[in-house]
Amino acid sequence: MITTSRDPSSRLKMFAKELKFVFPGAQRMNRGRHEVGALVRACKANGVTDLLVVHEHRGTPVGLIVSHLPFGPTAYFTLCNVVMRHDIPDLGTMSEAKPHLITHGFSSRLGKRVSDILRYLFPVPKDDSHRVITFANQDDYISFRHHVYKKVDHRHVELTEVGPRFELKPYMIRLGTLEQEATADVEWRWHPYTNTARKRVFLSAE
Repeated sequence: MITTSRDPSSRLKMFAKELKFVFPGAQRMNRGRHEVGALVRACKANGVTDLLVVHEHRGTPVGLIVSHLPFGPTAYFTLCNVVMRHDIPDLGTMSEAKPHLITHGFSSRLGKRVSDILRYLFPVPKDDSHRVITFANQDDYISFRHHVYKKVDHRHVELTEVGPRFELKPYMIRLGTLEQEATADVEWRWHPYTNTARKRVFLSAE
């Protein structure tokens, strides 16, 4: 289930709509006046596996929360460099097939944890699916890219970007679900103000 923060701009609504097509089987819900507890309860009652909430600042999407139901964890990401589908030239058509996933650069224990949280949002694809979604980590920024491919001949493949595209930077993982923010234990949190924060990377072991 994908929703937004309250009073979303038209751009944030459009971004939520595009995300709905990224995740097979996803539904989009207008936030309205629902508070978080009611959202999570409704999702649990209807067998929803994950709740995604996108946030914005002055019309630009800046945050993504992924809460795995019914018991957690909940991962918090900063969103940056968001480019929506209608901003990408020579766009491919959006495939409805379940995508193959490529994850790259998640070699530390925390990296594997984050990559699992993202991977479990997608069902197992069929072998003949021509849709590819990439989560590539570099210096703790995870690049999300979405392509379809077709075989030109037996040695060459042609990739077409479908969009949207964005970067994710994780800053916290909590053990519970979204409405338990006040009580759930923090599994990991990025501390930007420590002396070594600039030099350290967390998602890869290099």
